[in-house]
Amino acid sequence: DRPYRWVEVDSAHGETRTPEFLARNPVGKVPVLELADGRILTESNAILCYLAEGSRYLPDDHWQRALVLQWLFFEQYSHEPYIAVARFICLMLDPDHPRRGELPRLLERGHQALALLEQHLSTHSYLVGEAPSVADIALFAYTHVAADGGFDLAPYAAIRDWLARVRGEPGFVPLGG
Repeated sequence: DRPYRWVEVDSAHGETRTPEFLARNPVGKVPVLELADGRILTESNAILCYLAEGSRYLPDDHWQRALVLQWLFFEQYSHEPYIAVARFICLMLDPDHPRRGELPRLLERGHQALALLEQHLSTHSYLVGEAPSVADIALFAYTHVAADGGFDLAPYAAIRDWLARVRGEPGFVPLGG
């Protein structure tokens, strides 16, 4: 438990493009973590690792930590670009928007990522070790809402079981909660 102040930023209405926001993150994206001493950290997985340091969510063992990083890179390069983008297109864009043409490729690549995740979770309770880590938190984020992007999770029993385990963790807070 760390004290914090949550600040909502509406990227859909340009709030990440204001001079004040761009001074914190020149990339113009959320999330941004600003520490009490004024230091700023961006990128969700970097923030997760920073906040998890010294906790059970980031292993001390070098091999285990490398496996966590492996899954975080997988999330950023093989999972999120397809599942999150498909979700954005389906939820945020008009049905006749030209980007809808991207959906077949996004669905194909997203299902490839889900298949790999399913294969791993069919023999592991969590992504690394016997307890949740920041890797589980990062991959939970878009996996649990994948249906919003047109991904049917029915064929992925191990993923569904893993999602239930993550939801059952002490201190779990649902999206928007």
